[in-house]
Amino acid sequence: MRKVVRRPMPLDTPARPLRTTAPELRLPPPFTLVRLREWGDAFEHARRIAPTEGAGALVHVGRFDLAEFALVLEPDEPLVAARRAFYAGMAALADALAAYAQPETLIDIHWPGALTVNLGLVGGGRLAWPEGTADDAVPDWLVFGGMIRTASMSGEPGLNPSVTALEEEGFGETTAVDVVESFARNMMVHLDAWQEKGFVGVAKSYLERLSRAGGLRSIADNGDLLIRSPGAKETVRTDLLQALAAADWYDPATKGPRA
Repeated sequence: MRKVVRRPMPLDTPARPLRTTAPELRLPPPFTLVRLREWGDAFEHARRIAPTEGAGALVHVGRFDLAEFALVLEPDEPLVAARRAFYAGMAALADALAAYAQPETLIDIHWPGALTVNLGLVGGGRLAWPEGTADDAVPDWLVFGGMIRTASMSGEPGLNPSVTALEEEGFGETTAVDVVESFARNMMVHLDAWQEKGFVGVAKSYLERLSRAGGLRSIADNGDLLIRSPGAKETVRTDLLQALAAADWYDPATKGPRA
């Protein structure tokens, strides 16, 4: 996976939301901020602008109850292997929460892209690439999209123990901006490690947070999850492509994490 770099902008690029390094959201230098208002859809917008904005464009929706963002990447390997960037994004998102969590807070990833805090769902990640790209072709872009519920809008915290928000789990004054900034920093760490030492470090970071019973776990070259239980003769393979399509943590009706 290449480092995040910026492409020159074409002179005839149509008007888009203002790109700025707004003081309320400080990103590492390789990233360029694209702000949307609270009714925007970061994931879909990032997919639309990816061909022109290029790597490093980070779309952020300004909401207080949800950290919603999407990052454009430009891989340098075929799609079948480049999809593993999803694991870097998920590891970075989990690390972003860990940076603000109280000691002993349980932060888990549920295969492949749901995130829980103390067993309650707070959000997750998704991945997109250009439609029609063959597995053996290098995609022009990837988009990793993340959502974390920072505050509950139900007015009845704790009513459903299977879902939660950061404000209910001891994250104090942690804001959506804090989460996105922390994600960006951690994503750079994982991408740099991938470039310098290979994918093994990214896989390790992801698998350490994966909530799954028993067995020796690894990630195949195509991104599938491999699990061999103690004493088993065969390894169980779980298909990443199908799991990404399901995105069962996400509610398309509300365009947010399941409630």
